[in-house]
Order: sequence, then C-alpha cells, then structure tokens
Amino acid sequence: MRIPLALFALASSCVSALALDLKGRIQWDQQCPSLRDLGQAKVVLDNGKLRGGVTRDGSFVIPDVPAGTYVLSVIAHDHHFDQLRIDVFEADTLPEVRRYFPGTPLSPASAAALPYPVVLAARAKNDYFVPRESFNVLAMFKNPMMMMMLGAGVLVLFMPTLMKNMDPEVMEDFKERHAKMTNIQSSLQSGDLASGFSQLLSASGEEPKAAASGPSKGSSSGGAKQRGGKNKRR
Repeated sequence: MRIPLALFALASSCVSALALDLKGRIQWDQQCPSLRDLGQAKVVLDNGKLRGGVTRDGSFVIPDVPAGTYVLSVIAHDHHFDQLRIDVFEADTLPEVRRYFPGTPLSPASAAALPYPVVLAARAKNDYFVPRESFNVLAMFKNPMMMMMLGAGVLVLFMPTLMKNMDPEVMEDFKERHAKMTNIQSSLQSGDLASGFSQLLSASGEEPKAAASGPSKGSSSGGAKQRGGKNKRR
C-alpha cells in the first residue's frame, strides 16, 4: 500500500508543479467603483470548470490551472465584463491573454495579445428595470386592427348616403349578390358544404354570363340603329 500512495503523491506533486495560479484584478471605474457595488461575483474558466473569488482591492487568483486553452469570464449580477481567452503552457512561461468574442471559435487565436496579469473592467451595468408604458393615443391608432375598425365605422356611416345615390339597377344587383353571399355563408357555417360550394359555383358562373349579355345588348341595339338609318336613306 505504501508504493501506490507514494506514486499518487508523486503524480499529484508533478501535476501541481505543472499547474499555474492564474492571477488578475478587476479595475474599479465609474461603472463599478468598489467591491460593494460589484456584489457577489466570481471569476471562472470555461463556465465554472475552475474559479476564484474577488478580494476587496479587486484582485483574484484561480489556483492550479493546468496547461490548456480557457475562456475567462466574470460572473456578476449587476455588471457586464468582457470575456478573455487564456492560453496556459506546460513550460515555465507566462500565459497569453487575448480578447474573446462569444460565439466565435477559439482557433485561430487573435494576433493582438493583452498584458498579464489579467486586468478587467466593467463594460456596462445591467438594468433590470423596465418602465411601464404610458397611454399613447397615436400609438393606439397605429394598430392595424384599430385602423380596420375605423374603416368599418366610416363605411357604416356613409353607407346610407352611398345607397341613396346608387342607380336602381345597380342597387338591385347589389342586393341579389349580397343575398347570395349570405346564403353561402349560412350554408358553410351550418356544415352543409355541398350546397354552399354549389351556390358558390353557380354564382361564379352567372358573372361571365352577365358580362357577356351586356355587350350583346349594346351590339343588338347598335345594329338596329344602323338598320333604321339605312331604311331611312332608302
């Protein structure tokens, strides 16, 4: 049992020797002037794989970071921080710090490197308060449904005047079509689809006949006038 324990202690000492304590600090500014304004916050690597706390002066340490590539983030409730790419090497060299934009691949790395230890500053303060919208008459009239209701109201008001000024023949034709459409709608709503579709097809078939009968009447009357004129010349 002593040999495995010794090997385990040797392996852990090698790993700790190769690991690095990642250091940095949060720079206080107007967005976040102190630790009290920052609140409960922590600095993490790869969404919490490794983490470290923030002290009063803004410094932080993430202990025993093995070699690899990580994304450093600051998790704070009221403030937003930039994310950084951290490259830790196995050799006894300082890690490389670069900017990282969420949603972009880690490779290839950005050419512009930042100084180490890491220095971060709050970019913005999160505002969770949404002001209540006040009553706006103009915004209400911009609603499409309100515009449709206004249009329908105008038609209802001016419909009697339009009906009085309409030609009697056009008025009768309008009433007939309105009655047919009412019958079709009632048939479809009652579930009698066959009669509804048959009425709809019959109504659509009568329109071309009516359109064709109009020119034929005009041509027949014109032909009668021409014949009358010829007879008078004779």
